[in-house]
Formats: sequence, C-alpha cells, structure tokens
Amino acid sequence: MTSPAVDPAPEAPQAAPEPETRTSAHATATTATTVTAATPSAATATTAAPAVPTRRITGAVWAALGIVYVVWGSTYLGIRIAVETMPPFLSAGVRFVTAGLLLAGIIAWRQGPAALKVDRRQLGSAVLVGLLLILGGNALVVLAETSIPSGLAALLISVVPAWVVILKAATGQRPSAGGLAGVLLGLVGLAVLTLPGISGEVKVGGVVLVVVATLLWSLGSFSSARLPMPANPFTASAYEMIAGGLAGVALGLFRGEHHGLDLAEISTRSWVALGYLIVFGSLIAFTAYAWLLQAAPLSLVATYAYVNPVVAVALGALVLNEALSWPIVLGGAIVVGGVCLIVSTERRR
Repeated sequence: MTSPAVDPAPEAPQAAPEPETRTSAHATATTATTVTAATPSAATATTAAPAVPTRRITGAVWAALGIVYVVWGSTYLGIRIAVETMPPFLSAGVRFVTAGLLLAGIIAWRQGPAALKVDRRQLGSAVLVGLLLILGGNALVVLAETSIPSGLAALLISVVPAWVVILKAATGQRPSAGGLAGVLLGLVGLAVLTLPGISGEVKVGGVVLVVVATLLWSLGSFSSARLPMPANPFTASAYEMIAGGLAGVALGLFRGEHHGLDLAEISTRSWVALGYLIVFGSLIAFTAYAWLLQAAPLSLVATYAYVNPVVAVALGALVLNEALSWPIVLGGAIVVGGVCLIVSTERRR
C-alpha cells in the first residue's frame, strides 16, 4: 500500500507551519506514508477546514495531480521489481525508515526542530497508526507481491474506501445510498478478483495477504482521525514511517530474511526500484498530494483512488508482461466503479 489512507470524505488537513518559500510541493511526507500517508495516513491530523474561496484548477494543480496519478500508480510496479532480489520485510522496512528520517530532517530544516516535538500520547498514536499502515498495510503487500502480479495487488487494494465506509457505519455514521451501493460493488469486484487465487492462476496466499493488508490499512486510516495525533501531519507521517519501518526490519530479521543475504547479488534494477520508492513514492508524490489538499477541490484530488489502480495494471502489463485475465479486468472494473461511486457520493455529504 503506497498511497495515503483513503477516506472517502476526508476534511482538508490543517496546514503545517512552513517557511515563506513554498513551492508546488508542501513539506514532504509519504505514501507510506500516511503512505503514510508512505503515504501520512493521507492527512493524519485533521481539523474542520475553514471557509475558503473556490479553488481554481490551475496548471500546477494538474501537474501535481499527474505526479500523484503516475508515481503512486507506479509504486506497485516498483515493489514488484524490488522484491525480485530483495527480501520483502527488510526492503519495506529500510524504505520507510529511510523515508521517515529524510522527512524528519526536511521538517527540522524547513520548520525548525521544534516542529518534531510531540507528547507521549501523540507519539503513541503515531506509532500505532504507523504499525497499522506501514507494517500491516504496506509490508504485507510487499510480501504478497513476491507471489502475485503488481496489477492484481493494486486492484485488490483499491477496495480500501469500501472498508472505510463499513468502519464508519459500524461507529454510527450512516452511509449514503450511493456509498452503500459503492461498497456492495466493491465487495462484488473483490470476490471476482479473488478468482485467480481460487483457480490456482496465482497463489491464493498472496491474495489473502493483500485483503488482510487492506483491512489493516483501512483500520489505520479510520483510527488516525480519532486518535490524538501530532498537530503537524508531516511530523505524524515521519513518526509513522519510522515506527512502521523499524517494525518491518524487526519482522524481517525474525523471519530470517538476513540469512544468506548477499548485497552483491541484489540486482541494479532492484536497487533503483527501492530508491524510486523512497524518493518518489514516499516523499515527492505525497508532497504533491499534501499540496493538492490545500490547493485543489477535494473531489478532484480523490480521483487518485481509482486512477492509481488503472495506472498500476497498465504498467504491470507493459513493463512486466503481466497477464490481463478476465477476472482481473472484470473485477478491476467493478471495484474501480464502486470506488468512484463511493468517492463521488460521500464527498457531497
């Protein structure tokens, strides 16, 4: 899971204090962030957005949206290439620890060391959300991509908004009729997407891992808005990535992934993929996403939720020659349609 946690109807995050030199990219944070939000959990700390003028759709908005579309959509391909010669949990852990430390350094540089200060409750909440999003939501996907195509993983993950709506309903937030219909469509599409695992075309264990990852990611996304998170969403993202990344490294060591590991045997393209995931997937793309939340209509920003899996499937087929079987095409279309319905109806409420 490389994009931020998907909330069908999130509020705009509270902007973190920044220096005067603001570019089209906010101070950075992930997909991992909160994919963290590698992505932070999209915006890990949210407050009611103040009334603002109508947001214009400028060329900068389209450029930032293009980055989110392409980069986050391509992270599934990057993961698949990285795990060709890298152990899954160790590579995922290194990715997020590195991205988290880089993000913390950028925050300290741009906003001062005081921006990283949090109390114990906020730190504990960030660690918990990081474990759910990074270790549970993302590292499990990395493990799954050792046995299933990247495009299938992306389509399975795109059902996250449906789980979020279900979690909201469980806590008394009644979904709209359109949102409920979208959830039902998403679950039907999910059932179709599991057919390759049931039929033996791909390993069913990989499919199950991704489904579990979507549940943990959704729980992390849902929880991040209800816990005492750090006020600065970028600071929250840094702590989430570091905590989840360290847990991934620890789990990798526990599984013995370091035994027999020879760095010289890791391919150049796997190293390049890991670097791409750190710099582009976990920093640059989330920077663009965070800026979009402040500069563009939320209904437009939300379109990444159903564009990313399409990009992932296309790249998997073009670069890795991943097969496009009828369950993947049909199930993917149903899930993306359900997500589109959820996002469009829930955001109007």
